[in-house]
Amino acid sequence: MPKFVIERMVPGVGKLTPSQLREASAKSNAVVRELGPEIKWLTSYITEDKVYCVFVAPSDDIILEHACCVGIPADKISRVAAVTDPSSGE
Repeated sequence: MPKFVIERMVPGVGKLTPSQLREASAKSNAVVRELGPEIKWLTSYITEDKVYCVFVAPSDDIILEHACCVGIPADKISRVAAVTDPSSGE
C-alpha cells in the first residue's frame, strides 16, 4: 500500500501542550477508525508552524477525507517514492 507524507500548515502548533497534542491525536485516531482499515497513521513530526504526517493509504482521496473530518489542513500530499537511511550507504 502506498505511503504518503502530508504537510499541514498549522500556525503555532509547536507551542501546543502535551495534553493538547494527546487530544488532537485521539481525534485523528477516532477518524482513522471510522474510515476503516485501508488508512493508517504512522507518525507525525511537529515543527513551529507545520505538521508533517506519514500515512499509509490506497490514495490521497482518503487522506483528504481524514483531514476534512479532523478539521486540519492537508496542504500538500506527497506519495513516497523511496525510503533511505544511513544504513543504505553502507
